[in-house]
Amino acid sequence: MLQEIFAQLGQTLTRLGEKPVAAIDIGSLTVRFDYMTLIMSWVVMVFLVALALLLRRGLRQDVEAKPTRVQAALEALMDLLQGQLTSSFSSARLAREMFPFISTLFLFVLVANWLSVVPYLDSPTRDLNVTLSLALLVFAMSQILAIRAKGARGFLKGFVEPYPFMLPLNLVGEISKPLSHAFRLFGNVFAGSILVSVVMAKFAPVVVPVGLNAFYGLFMGGIQAFVFAILAVAYINVAVEG
Repeated sequence: MLQEIFAQLGQTLTRLGEKPVAAIDIGSLTVRFDYMTLIMSWVVMVFLVALALLLRRGLRQDVEAKPTRVQAALEALMDLLQGQLTSSFSSARLAREMFPFISTLFLFVLVANWLSVVPYLDSPTRDLNVTLSLALLVFAMSQILAIRAKGARGFLKGFVEPYPFMLPLNLVGEISKPLSHAFRLFGNVFAGSILVSVVMAKFAPVVVPVGLNAFYGLFMGGIQAFVFAILAVAYINVAVEG
């Protein structure tokens, strides 16, 4: 009996590493990609765009008219996001400019993490390519804003401060930011999926751990989305104001 359980767990862990990969030949170049991750990413984007258009329709009313429930709820949500996500910026101007970017990033990661709760759907953030792409987007944004704020000369000067021999360490520290940013989100989401899969493989014949799946999908998924957005705020703030 015990050997059968361990054999079943071993098969489950083996299948966790399998991915549906598609290949496209472009001349002598072969491009391989996980089409399921691509589809799930588009599902998240379509959902967010559709939700935005739906909420926008509820805001079409006269300026002097009494606010509707949709408008009141949306304003409360915007105030909450603005207070939680952009309050760490050192300047109000930078907070206003970056609020659309940070809030969109947070909502994308949040919905992507929550997608794993839906049966037969996988979270795109389980793929390192997705989390690394988002982290590189934050990294590129921070560098562009830093050059705009300090100028090219001031930006490059920051890599040799406080002493010129610190240049290699400063470069390594800057490169490590998107790597740690991406691996933190990917590691937490992927580890949660492994734990849920192992528990379901062992206890599914008796009881399906719906509560555990909801905990890691909703609660931990929300926390990881918030942490990812806050780290993005920190990286941008340090690059621009540091």
